[in-house]
Amino acid sequence: MSKVIFITGASSGIGKSIGEFLHAKGYNVYGTSRNPERVMDSVFPLVALDVRDAQSIKQAVAKVIAEAGAIDVLVNNAGVGITGPLEEIPADEIKNNFGVNLFGPIEVMKAVLPQMRNQKSGLIINVTSIAGYMGLPYRSVYSASKGALELITEALRMEVKGFGITITSVAPGDFATNIAAGRYHAPLLKGSAYEVPYGNTLEMMNTHVDAGSNPLEMAEAVYAIMKTPNPNVHYKVGVFMQKFSIVLKKILPDKIYEKMLMNHYKL
Repeated sequence: MSKVIFITGASSGIGKSIGEFLHAKGYNVYGTSRNPERVMDSVFPLVALDVRDAQSIKQAVAKVIAEAGAIDVLVNNAGVGITGPLEEIPADEIKNNFGVNLFGPIEVMKAVLPQMRNQKSGLIINVTSIAGYMGLPYRSVYSASKGALELITEALRMEVKGFGITITSVAPGDFATNIAAGRYHAPLLKGSAYEVPYGNTLEMMNTHVDAGSNPLEMAEAVYAIMKTPNPNVHYKVGVFMQKFSIVLKKILPDKIYEKMLMNHYKL
């Protein structure tokens, strides 16, 4: 029997690439989408799921277990971007971002853990972000939500290790996906104190995504983690300088690292 893979946010971008790659490898892949009926080109089945809705999560997980009899690997991929000066991001948008990027993945893990405990085995891969390792200007909320998921991963990994369940995270850098189009952008307000610096930074961020790496790299990374007998706590996937920026944060004095980031973003 091939392993059953459950991937949230699998109708496009990184999630879709992971699903297609694992499907081609012969795995029994189930993806999720808020509106699966709108997706005409998926090579694997899509189940309706909104990570902000606990009942939706429970129903989707139950459906996959009923059909496939197991969930061997959960890829917690669903996520959404958000940009803007913190002062100008509406509270509802901040709550929504944490709902999708943090609280949703937590609820999905809670929904699959009983099945994995019954199986006495399971692997959970939380897709975070290299941005979650540092506070980035005009991406404060995104950095915070992804950084929180990194710490949840570390803690929960220790809580469930005794049940034969492994939890790890994989943090992508900039990849050529539709995340820039789908994320919430705080509007550029005429006369705002942040109008010029935020506008310049926003243009730079969108350029980085458009010129990003092929999402297939993330699919290959997930596959490699699945084939590893004892996965690490964290993985990073991206170009050298993006991954190296995490190393620099660990070794440089805080103010030097801050100055480096401000120079990069021309602030």
